[in-house]
Amino acid sequence: MKVSVSFLSSSNIPEDLKKLNETDVDYIHMDIMDGKFVLAKTMPFREMRNIYKYTNKRLDVHLMVEDPKKYIPLYAELNTEYITFHVEVMDRIEENLELIKSYGIKCGLAIKPNTPVKALVPYLPLLDLVLVMSVEPGKGGQQFISSTEDKIKEVRALLDSYHSNAVISVDGGINEETKAMCYECDILTSGSYIINSKSFQKRIDSLR
Repeated sequence: MKVSVSFLSSSNIPEDLKKLNETDVDYIHMDIMDGKFVLAKTMPFREMRNIYKYTNKRLDVHLMVEDPKKYIPLYAELNTEYITFHVEVMDRIEENLELIKSYGIKCGLAIKPNTPVKALVPYLPLLDLVLVMSVEPGKGGQQFISSTEDKIKEVRALLDSYHSNAVISVDGGINEETKAMCYECDILTSGSYIINSKSFQKRIDSLR
């Protein structure tokens, strides 16, 4: 199991990124929020771009924004493995997926807890990743929604039926207990469970 760590709950981002850089975590998960798609808003790119000063880990960028096209070229400049935005944006989805691919970066779609899995179907041929939200996006430290287990299975069945090689990531309330409900996924994205702990590596190991 691969692990991606979100620093959304961090109270000292530079220090926590340095500590994460000393672990064997697979990705750093960057939550980007515009205050429109979700109520919260993260730091502007001029600050986010400084992440390279603290970590050389590959980035897993999650755009919780109304206009992905505005952000894709910016985060494509960084050490980025995946750029994911929400299927609920409902506008120019294919165009934005193609834009991500044009930078040689893997593209993904995120899906909220109440959004039907079938919303992904038109875009499956383009996807490298499906991000299943196991909480409502926009805030760290939430509890895992138990029905996510069935949703992950549904996404896996959908990918298999379309012979898709896209990986499944799950984000929200991930810890040593809830990981058991995510056995069908490929990447566990965890934030406060790791960031608020004394040993990042031990918590990362507990999710593998």
